[in-house]
Amino acid sequence: MRLATLGPLVIAAALPLARPAAAQGEFHWKGQLAAGKTIEIKGVNGDVSAVAGSGEVEVTAVKHARNSDPDEVKIEVVPSEEGVTICAVYPSDGRRENTCEAGDHGHMNTHDNDVRVNFTVRVPAGVRFAGHTVNGEVDAANLSGDVEAHTVNGSIRVSTSGSAEASTVNGSITASVGRAQWTDALEFHTVNGGITLELPANVSTEVRASTVNGNIETDFPLTVTGRLGPRRVTGTIGSGGRRLALETVNGSIRLRKST
Repeated sequence: MRLATLGPLVIAAALPLARPAAAQGEFHWKGQLAAGKTIEIKGVNGDVSAVAGSGEVEVTAVKHARNSDPDEVKIEVVPSEEGVTICAVYPSDGRRENTCEAGDHGHMNTHDNDVRVNFTVRVPAGVRFAGHTVNGEVDAANLSGDVEAHTVNGSIRVSTSGSAEASTVNGSITASVGRAQWTDALEFHTVNGGITLELPANVSTEVRASTVNGNIETDFPLTVTGRLGPRRVTGTIGSGGRRLALETVNGSIRLRKST
């Protein structure tokens, strides 16, 4: 009996110790939002992905963790006049409470919690989408409403028949915007990464584009109204009017005409 037990033990001792399996948890939400309202996602660690849907808005959040307990991170749903905000809320440290609020309000800190929450959203036609995270990518594909995408460490990809704006610090921005008219300025900002923006052929806008280490390219005829150089351009496309700002430090800027 001892010999039968010893064999497996010796074999096991020769193998490297396996890492513990990552703990997981899931969250699901469905709700009706009228056209023009916003479904807003706020994460910290994890990716945010949105695709076109129909009927109700559908949100799935999948939590992964190596060391922390996924159940410690709560997914909160907060209705507002603008629509619905859904957040990954991490445990507070006792000094300042983490809160889920719409728009620029609220506070979130992970406090060394390693739970990663990946959000997937199905967005019906006409519903606006806003995706925020810190350590992760934001991807919004084939939407029809306006899109707002923000992260710090990650790239952003957006395609919509509406308008869009995006910002990151460490990552590139690739966006395709179908609406030729918008009210507020469209802004695309990064620090370490390039910006590629595709606009309708009939767009009219006042463009301000700048980079430090990179080049600026455009498919559109551009009437220069300010400084012109390989790294800074101020000018008008079409009849001008609405504002468009593109800015990076380390990366090139490409303004493409949709076909």
